[in-house]
Amino acid sequence: MTVVENHEETVAVTPLLQDAADLESADQECSERVVINISGLRFETQLKTLSRFPTTVLGDPRKRMRFFDPLRNEYFFDRNRPSFDAILYYYQSGGRLRRPVSVPVDIFLEEIKFYELEEETIELFKEDEGLAREEDRPMPSNEFQRQLWLLFEYPESSGPARMIAIVSVMVILISIVIFCLETLPEFREVPAVHDNQVNASAQGKAPSPFTDPFFMVETLCIVWFSFEFTMRFLSCPSKAAFFKNMMNLIDVIAIAPYFITLGLDLAEHQGSSQQAASLAILRVIRLVRVFRIFKLSRHSKGLQILGQTLHASLRELGLLIFFLLIGVILFSSSVYFAEVDDSESGFTSIPDAFWWAVVTMTTVGYGDMYPSTIGGKFVGSLCAIAGVLTIALPVPVIVSNFNYFYHRENEQEENVQYVHVTCGHQPQPSFGESDSIKSNQSFSKTESYQESDDLEALTHLHVTPVETYTGKLTDV
Repeated sequence: MTVVENHEETVAVTPLLQDAADLESADQECSERVVINISGLRFETQLKTLSRFPTTVLGDPRKRMRFFDPLRNEYFFDRNRPSFDAILYYYQSGGRLRRPVSVPVDIFLEEIKFYELEEETIELFKEDEGLAREEDRPMPSNEFQRQLWLLFEYPESSGPARMIAIVSVMVILISIVIFCLETLPEFREVPAVHDNQVNASAQGKAPSPFTDPFFMVETLCIVWFSFEFTMRFLSCPSKAAFFKNMMNLIDVIAIAPYFITLGLDLAEHQGSSQQAASLAILRVIRLVRVFRIFKLSRHSKGLQILGQTLHASLRELGLLIFFLLIGVILFSSSVYFAEVDDSESGFTSIPDAFWWAVVTMTTVGYGDMYPSTIGGKFVGSLCAIAGVLTIALPVPVIVSNFNYFYHRENEQEENVQYVHVTCGHQPQPSFGESDSIKSNQSFSKTESYQESDDLEALTHLHVTPVETYTGKLTDV
């Protein structure tokens, strides 16, 4: 009877064993479960889930083997734990990546780069977060043009390039100072001191503007700006991409008003036209000169970070302006009808109340217009509270974008290398990492085993306690 039962068991089990033997080794591996330890927090998933993305660290058996701990039969990563929830969901969902709310953008971006997710996924994540892509820096093919391009475009490339950048900054500052000083009352009108100027005035001719010291200094500044712009244009790798760059358009805007004003002054001085241009047009043209202050952003990392932050936060800024517009219309209408019965009220119409609503919602409060009735004061209180809430809502997103660009710029300048102690992988020491070398030496005594060529043997390894550990997987 026992033999029969054994025979029946053998007959019943044999088909299952036969089916298991027919499975391929890859299918057997994918059907198994794997334990991933993230800084003490264990996650459990199937190998077939990780194999959906074979080019990543977790999906490639050879890449993740460096982090395998044979003593505990798990993979250990000394990484950020909250970020791994979203990374594991990326494998489970087949490619959907969503950043946890509690994880900053820069930290999560470091994590997905560490796990070597696909480039398309990283780019889509940056677009979803409103982050600008890191543009490549093409170089001219000609050696002479390349040297000129490095000399005028990248101040950090050499000592002469740094000197040219310093000269350019000094010229920009001088130009801005001259722009401000020429509006002083004592310099606004040219006094008729010289005899020739007196005679010219007596004859009805205005003194020549080309003898003005401010004009001479401005001319020298424009000569430098034009020379710099010409050198950069002649040595740029792509003429079309050159004019698509916002910084180059700022250079054009900084130079063009001088030549327009010069042409108008020449036409007026020579009497070729009765009226070269109206005074308002001249004022507008001269006002455009103030935009040359943005030329400093070419040499200032802080202004570049600010510009990148504003560009990445255009959607949030648009929402802020839209909310302010709704609040201005709502509260200006309310305060007008609340103050309409007061004869001494300054709110004569709804458009006149727009200014009061703007300064109240932005918490500026000039005090030139204010409600005097109880209903108007109640509306003003609601307007101030709504303005604080409206401005406070998009600010965290803008601050988060600023932190991302700020940390990215610091990483590029300092070239920080993060050292993660991993099982079976010893990082190469770099300059200034004496402390990390000491810590790696303490780990190397227990983690200096060799990687096995047999991936299946390493995956199916079950280590039993032994008295001595030789450091080789084949000896265990």
